[in-house]
Amino acid sequence: MTLSLTLGMTVGIRRTMWMMLGELFGVGLVAVLVVIGAAALIVQYPQLFVVLKLAGGGYLLYLGVQLWRSRGKMAIDLDGAPKNTGRFQLASQGLITAIANPKGWAFFIALLPPFIDPALPLPNQLVMLLSVILSLEAMCLMLYALGGKSLSKVLQKSGNVRLMNRIAGTLMVGVAGWLALG
Repeated sequence: MTLSLTLGMTVGIRRTMWMMLGELFGVGLVAVLVVIGAAALIVQYPQLFVVLKLAGGGYLLYLGVQLWRSRGKMAIDLDGAPKNTGRFQLASQGLITAIANPKGWAFFIALLPPFIDPALPLPNQLVMLLSVILSLEAMCLMLYALGGKSLSKVLQKSGNVRLMNRIAGTLMVGVAGWLALG
């Protein structure tokens, strides 16, 4: 989301869409790998699922607290556009960002296993999960890019970024609590 926001500020919406394409492909790949691996583990080791769920919830709690404690700064240079702004470079940047993001892996490991029913066919469940995940991801990426484009001056102020971080942190702590108690 930060990459989408940054590119929306620096290269515009149209060019940011190339990054989004790569990002969506990467997020889909990560989700598929997590679901396939999680489904296999849930069937053979149901106790391991509880451990993964609690570990994922703990990690989200940690991220939420870190967002609350942040100083409200963004490391974005609005004066200079990124050097690699070709279509392939932007799509590659999105793909690599999605695949290399440990938070994305942790989030999917913590969130997706409860939605897998070992009694139902995995391909049908996977199609449904991917449809929801990628639709939401695409909407969020576009919202961040549009927000970056239109609110670049507002977001440069420390207090506004701090408020955004606190809202996001509170939501992550809430999801962590839901995972721990659910």
